[in-house]
Amino acid sequence: MRIVRNYPKHILKFSHAALGSILEQFNSPFNRKVISLKPDGPPRGHVLLSYRIELFSTKPGQPIPYYHYNRQLSVVMARTFTDLGFAVDVISNQNKSFLPKKKYDFFIDTRMNFERLAPHLNKDCIKILHATTAHPHFNNFAEAKRLLALQERRNVTLRSRRFMMPSFAMAIEYADCVVVHCAFGAKNFNYANKPIYLVPNAVPYKYPWSDSKDFESCRFRFLWLGSEGMVHKGLDLVLEAFAGMPEYHLTVCGPVAREKDFEQAYFQELYHTPNIHTRGWIDVESAEFMDLTNCCLGLVYPSCSETNAGSVLTSLHAGLIPIISYESGVDVSKDEGVVLEDCSIEAIREAVRQTSSRSTQELRRMSRKSWEFAQENHMVNNFEKKYRDVIGKLISEYKK
Repeated sequence: MRIVRNYPKHILKFSHAALGSILEQFNSPFNRKVISLKPDGPPRGHVLLSYRIELFSTKPGQPIPYYHYNRQLSVVMARTFTDLGFAVDVISNQNKSFLPKKKYDFFIDTRMNFERLAPHLNKDCIKILHATTAHPHFNNFAEAKRLLALQERRNVTLRSRRFMMPSFAMAIEYADCVVVHCAFGAKNFNYANKPIYLVPNAVPYKYPWSDSKDFESCRFRFLWLGSEGMVHKGLDLVLEAFAGMPEYHLTVCGPVAREKDFEQAYFQELYHTPNIHTRGWIDVESAEFMDLTNCCLGLVYPSCSETNAGSVLTSLHAGLIPIISYESGVDVSKDEGVVLEDCSIEAIREAVRQTSSRSTQELRRMSRKSWEFAQENHMVNNFEKKYRDVIGKLISEYKK
């Protein structure tokens, strides 16, 4: 892929720099840039990609920012089109000023620019919704139910952290087809009667399998790992479940202190419950994270709405046995872990107890299966292959 303005090719390589300051603000300079990429030969067409732009904007010698795996997947998606002979214009999906000034053969967006840009595109442009979340209506409803249930249990009202703007709900209506990461995601968009293509999500971590892990010593230790949205991602339920199981230990890794209302509501569980250990944010590429996962049996993650949750995929790569909700969007089987039939506190406790009670041989087998499942299905090279297959099929159909 040749980059206009002499952007160096090193930006297309994947980097695992430490988590830095978040560049999600709408006034970020990233959100006003247009990066133009060209294939090696004359372009066969033009593509507009509205996703993440950070890695395309790195200057020579500057450390490549790494905040989330979607920055890397955005590069993969752009590279797929340039490798197939298309010129690609890349904008941030938070760019609210860009308007198309040329004919595009394909338009790809995650939802944030769809309704705004679709009417300005040529009529024969193939519009692809790259669905990285559930449908906004489902997402908002699911989180509202969790917040209401917490209010009834704890007599406190907490803020919504993962609410999606209602305008994003219309993206599927403007799309010609949708790319989703999991069965739950596909089910969310079936109503629109648009072609759905499954491309499993990926994280850029590849942890080695640990033959030395002592499953007997770690059978009572579990992890919750997540980012913003503690209630959305079920931490409240997990804390209450483990607070009532003093024989089991839970380590909490996530930016809990950023959500002061949640931290205050669960201060006792987070900081004054002997079997619950709150560590806050953790670098998943650090030796500290590897040591932690080596001491834990599984991940407990009853999220209410995600598609291929990155924390679940990361934990699978680390060999943790998943105890997750269906809505976490990771299609594990009984060989690899537990998909909760419901996310009640008692159901979580029962799943933890049953998993912990298995023999050490069975625990080792499930852990190995989890690790193999992640290696086979959720690596960046697998995402690239599956995505290229989908785009190749769409190009063939477009030609016809």
